[in-house]
Amino acid sequence: MSANLDPSATSTPIAAASSRAELLEQLKAHLDPSLLAAVSGKFNTYEYELQHAQMKVQVLEERLRLARIAKYGKASEKLSDLQLELLELEPGVSSEEVQAESERESLPQSDKPEDESAVQNKRRKHPGRQTLPAHLERVEKIIPCAPGQCICGGCGKETTVIGYEESEVLDVKPAEYFVRVTKREKRACRQCEEQGVAVAPTPECIIPKSLVSDQVIIDTVVGKYCDSLPIYRQSVILKRDTGLDIGRSTMDGWIMRVGELLQPIVGVMQSELLGGTYIQADETPVGVQTHDKRGKNHKAYLWQYGSPGGSAVFDFRMGREREGPKRFLGQFNGILQTDGYAAYEDDIGGPMMVHACCLAHSRRKYIDAVKVNPKDLDSAHIVKLMDKLFAIDAKARAEKMDHAQRHLLRQEKAPALLAELRKQIQAAQQKVLPKSAAGKAARYTLALWDKLTIFLEYPVLELSNNLAENSMRPVAIGRRNWVHIGSKEAGPKVAAIFSIVESCRRLGLPIRRYLAAVLPGLANRSIQSLDPLTPAAYAASKAK
Repeated sequence: MSANLDPSATSTPIAAASSRAELLEQLKAHLDPSLLAAVSGKFNTYEYELQHAQMKVQVLEERLRLARIAKYGKASEKLSDLQLELLELEPGVSSEEVQAESERESLPQSDKPEDESAVQNKRRKHPGRQTLPAHLERVEKIIPCAPGQCICGGCGKETTVIGYEESEVLDVKPAEYFVRVTKREKRACRQCEEQGVAVAPTPECIIPKSLVSDQVIIDTVVGKYCDSLPIYRQSVILKRDTGLDIGRSTMDGWIMRVGELLQPIVGVMQSELLGGTYIQADETPVGVQTHDKRGKNHKAYLWQYGSPGGSAVFDFRMGREREGPKRFLGQFNGILQTDGYAAYEDDIGGPMMVHACCLAHSRRKYIDAVKVNPKDLDSAHIVKLMDKLFAIDAKARAEKMDHAQRHLLRQEKAPALLAELRKQIQAAQQKVLPKSAAGKAARYTLALWDKLTIFLEYPVLELSNNLAENSMRPVAIGRRNWVHIGSKEAGPKVAAIFSIVESCRRLGLPIRRYLAAVLPGLANRSIQSLDPLTPAAYAASKAK
């Protein structure tokens, strides 16, 4: 009987069903009905088990492929980088897959417009040599002409300087440590000894009676939280360059003092942020030492809240529960944009708060689907449609449109794209396994569809939450270097430092200059006098 079956006929469900029917017809002629029913039941059982095994194999292959890509592949989310030639020994990447990927139509980049403005950008002339920042100090060096150039070749008289050929290069002074000796005058009257001695006031500083200056303390903070340089490395560098052996605990005390001083300023920043109308939020894990001799860190979280073009505030929490954003946001009634994490869904913010989600998160899931299966043309087409949505905003940025003008452009082009996008997602969902990468992407996108498309109603709303995610990069890089936060009590102080560092970065404010201007004497200021000291207020005052 098996000789009459075509093995290639099982390549499709219809062919498999017809071959089974033919087999059953043949069995009917040779078996009694009871035995035939048993054989038919066995066929059904085996067929179900085979389908289930194939589904499990596909899902496991996708997970393995994603793990290998995460370890060895590029982190880019551009489909032009998804040729997957990066895993020479990976069995999941076949020559057919590479060929299919190379033949796919190239997609427009998500951060560039795809219409006539893109052509104009390509034709734009190179701006030429980059100019150096105007705020940097200029140190002139005059190079005189050679003696032979100072004599006129015609009359033999001395030539006159008529100008200079100028060029500028960025230079640096290597770090130079020195001991600053501060002498405070002591005055007394030689005739009226009973008046006593008057001493000049002590200059305000970050840590009174410290062995080091404010600038050394600030450099330590910037080194750790801007440059991800652990304390033990900074301690070694300080000893190498100065011969001074300062303990790590002492340097850590400097940082904790700075964080403690900055906490009231961050409180003012939080009040200003909650008084606005638009907040983007995200969270990332960070290890905290437990000191319980288990040798295992507690998994805490830094939550970041900020507004595009404004400041950012970090909030330290020992867990990822809803209680974190609930306490921070209070009765906030503006727009909150996040990823799809369930903690943002219910019972947070005020009754009028609008919750929006990030289209880039959805796009990223479809990028993963293409990574694990380069032949998935449906997912690639969905990414292309999403890129067209981002191209609308890219055009608005290129033409320097305000929110109102961008809103009109969105209303003109986005609805048709969104309708086609949803149609494509629903159609593609019917062809894939629910637990596959493409199935998860479809389920995620459709479940959050209203929150992903609510940008059509609010001109200020961005398509993605990428700005909040980018704010987490210093934390993610820092985790690999300084590993963990020393204690639960240190968490809020570290969050305060990150808030100031990230806000200065967003506002283009030199962090060292800001800290040097704000920290000395900060402990003696009242809470009511801190408003002019926030990074946003300080930047505005310097811009006048």
